[in-house]
Amino acid sequence: MNVLELIIKALRTVFSNNGIVSYKIIIHVLCIVAMLSFYEYMVYKKLSHRAFYNKAFHTGITVIPFFISTIILCLQSNLIITLGTIGALAIIRFRTAVKDPIDMLYILWAIHIGICCGCQLFGLATVTSVIVTVVLVWLNYTNLPKTPYTLVINCDDSIADDVVKDITPFTKKIKVKSRNYTKSGLNMVIELYSDDISSLCKKLASFDSIKHYSVVEYDYEDIV
Repeated sequence: MNVLELIIKALRTVFSNNGIVSYKIIIHVLCIVAMLSFYEYMVYKKLSHRAFYNKAFHTGITVIPFFISTIILCLQSNLIITLGTIGALAIIRFRTAVKDPIDMLYILWAIHIGICCGCQLFGLATVTSVIVTVVLVWLNYTNLPKTPYTLVINCDDSIADDVVKDITPFTKKIKVKSRNYTKSGLNMVIELYSDDISSLCKKLASFDSIKHYSVVEYDYEDIV
């Protein structure tokens, strides 16, 4: 038996139901999809800390599994429908930009629910959803390493090294990123990690030769 005969035999086995999908299977699939979609809906609502809540996206990830699961049922029913669906999906282009990387996770989760339920692998969809929820909750409430502060100092060139030396005890890690020399003095950019930023600022205020300084903390989770 050559490869072509094996492929034809496999196709006949897969599409042996002559394109008939019972209503019992459809209702069963859609009921499980509804429960898992609502579960994802609640997880997104509880764990999402977005500055601007996007109701359209929230609705989208809840409805997507219904379409995906029914498409999978169609693909299992008839070879012609399968080829036609593949061709139709190949020309679709989604150009909506996803600004938050975590949104990609929820989109993939919704697609996963649809595919697994469409293939009637309900256990796989349920177990995966539960495990993903546990991981998301754990990461959400885990204290990740703090982001560094950026300190910008405008001072006289003669005290630059003294400033770095005196503020080092107030930091865990310090690194001078750049020195910009001007006629009026020196602009120095320093990256540092500190748990006591208030004491650091008081120390900087004690230098009479420092004209002004700025402390900036960047939060990588901020979305503009």
